[in-house]
Formats: sequence, C-alpha cells, structure tokens
Amino acid sequence: MPGRVRVGIDATPLLGPRTGVGRYVSALLSALAAHPTDDVLDLRATAFTVRGLGGLAEALPAGVPAVGRPVPARLLRRSWARGGPPAVEWLCGRVDVFHATNFVLPPRRRAAGVLTVHDLGFLRVPETLAAANLVYRDLVPRGVRAAAMTLTPTHTVREEVIAEFGVDPGRVAVTPLGVDESWFAAPPPDDGEDADLLAGPPYVLFVGTVEPRKGLPTLLTALRRCAPGAAPRLVLAGPAGWGPELDTTGSGLDVVRTGFLTDARLRRLVAGAAAVALPSRYEGFGLPVLEALAGGTPVLASDLPVLREVGGEHVRYLPAEDPDAWAEALTAAEAGLASHEPAPGISWARRWTWGRCADETRSAYVTAAAAG
Repeated sequence: MPGRVRVGIDATPLLGPRTGVGRYVSALLSALAAHPTDDVLDLRATAFTVRGLGGLAEALPAGVPAVGRPVPARLLRRSWARGGPPAVEWLCGRVDVFHATNFVLPPRRRAAGVLTVHDLGFLRVPETLAAANLVYRDLVPRGVRAAAMTLTPTHTVREEVIAEFGVDPGRVAVTPLGVDESWFAAPPPDDGEDADLLAGPPYVLFVGTVEPRKGLPTLLTALRRCAPGAAPRLVLAGPAGWGPELDTTGSGLDVVRTGFLTDARLRRLVAGAAAVALPSRYEGFGLPVLEALAGGTPVLASDLPVLREVGGEHVRYLPAEDPDAWAEALTAAEAGLASHEPAPGISWARRWTWGRCADETRSAYVTAAAAG
C-alpha cells in the first residue's frame, strides 16, 4: 500500500494497574515509536473509557498522540457485543488499520482489523475465568473471522487459533513478547522497602494476578507437604483477582501477599527469590518465566507446551497438578539446589526482544492495510 499506514491502537490496557496485557501494550507502543523506519507508520492511540481518557496522553511514548471521545466502556461493550455501533473510526478518526490489543475487535467502517488473541483460556479453562470474560466465547471467534490479521504471542496459541476457528494460517502471525533490558541488571532486594523479606528464610515468588487459572492451590498444597523446616516462604506478587479465597493456613506455611508492585520493586523481588514459580493450568505466554531467566533466577513451571516454548531448556517443568512433584522442587529451591545454571537462561532470555515483537507487528499492519 503506497504512503504511510495510519494505525489506530487500543491503549485502554495502559490505564490503571499494569497487568500482563498492559505491559504488552506499553512495551509494543514504545518499540513501535522508537523504530528507525517510523515513516512507514502513522500511529495514534485511543482508549475506551470516560474517566481514564484524560490520563492516556501521559501513558503514551513520545510521538504517539492520544485521540478519542469519552464513551462509557460498558456501553460500548454492550453495543459491540450485538455487532452494533459506533464504528471505531468515530472514536479515533480515519485509519487504515485498527489494532485491537485485548481480544475484542470493534466494528469499523473501512479500516482493516488487526486483533491480538493472547490465549484461548475462555475455551480451554472457562471455569477459571471471571464471568465478565466469558463473552470472549462469542466475541473472539467473531473478531478472528473479521480481522485481516490475528496476532498471537506464541506459536502454541497460533496453532490453537487455527485449529479452533479454521482461519487461514496466512492470516495468523506470531508476535512474541519481549524482555525489557532492565531485567538483565535487576538488583537484589534492599534493606529498606524489602527488609521484611531479607530478614526471613528464602522465598519462592509467584508473579501474576491471583486467580484460578494460575494453579496456586497446587502450590500451597505442595508447601504443606514439604518436610518441617524445608519449605520456603511463598510471596504472591500481584493484584487480587477473582475466584475462591486461597487457603493459606497450615502448619509451617508462610505466605506473604504484596499486592500490585512497581516494576522496580518487582525486579528486585525476582532477583532475590530462590525461584519463581508458575504452577498455571493454562497460559498464553508466561512473561514471568522470561523475566526471571533474564535476572538469573531459577524457574519452576507447569509442564505446558507454551511454557516449554517460552522457557526452552532453562526451566524445571513439573506436572501442573502434582503437589508431590512441586513439593520436591520447592524443597530443592529452598536449599539452593535448583537444577539449571542461570547463565544459559540469561542468554536465552536475550533472544526475546520487544523490537522483534514490534517488527512482526509492523509487518502485520502493512499486510492488513494491503488486504483492506
């Protein structure tokens, strides 16, 4: 397509605490804006909100303007769920491509649609989702069919999308996530804000929203099965989500909840952990795996195809719902007997860059614009 490609991007995930999708959108926008061939794209970002729209501009990198109209997100979702108006151009102006970054592709007048599908948890483990997210069962298939290009974070999810929705493989591209350079020089916890963790025994760290898909009951059961005095503390770093309340009672069980953390403190806690544990039942990527490897921290993760894709040979993989296997691994982590050398993990993590994510995304924009 001749000329610059005008791209509108849904930046709603940048507003509020940055969970996984918010971190993806932030890093992608920064990498796109910093690209040396930025004359190819004309980027603009919008957000589907009333109260948060005023803060969008300060959340964006230099060179990416904020555009949009204040419209209640709930009202938009209801209308779009029925395939109704408004078209997204009414919110962000005329664009050649609109990138829906978080599962839902809004209606468009003429713009080609690019849709990021982070995972198929709404089909694979629907019982673990918050009720509000079950609408993805209808909205995601509709969006994939309408999109000129669908983006997935891994080859594993790409194959799931192709098999589940019967979409042309040429319309599904992998845009792998990256690791920010700051993770490779993460300092250990300090004796100020992190003094409580430094004063106690070694800790294993879970990073993410506390919700049923993450498999935390298996991790807690495993800690109860460790020999007396051999269990590490468990630090849960992330916001409370949904689902049944975790049972953190039990003899010798020591659980610390930090809530949502700043990026700087999260990096320190990862660097100081005996291991990062990800006992998930299902994932679309597993960014904490790469970030821990970047800092030289051992990783214990569920033996899922997607986590093997992301972690390679540098992670200790365990059956997702086998507390005895996790108990043995946690005991080894507490004793400092993790089974891999950190240096190869650091080298592996360096292969995953936001620049590569931006390059693949840029190619998808150009392909979508040409198809439209």
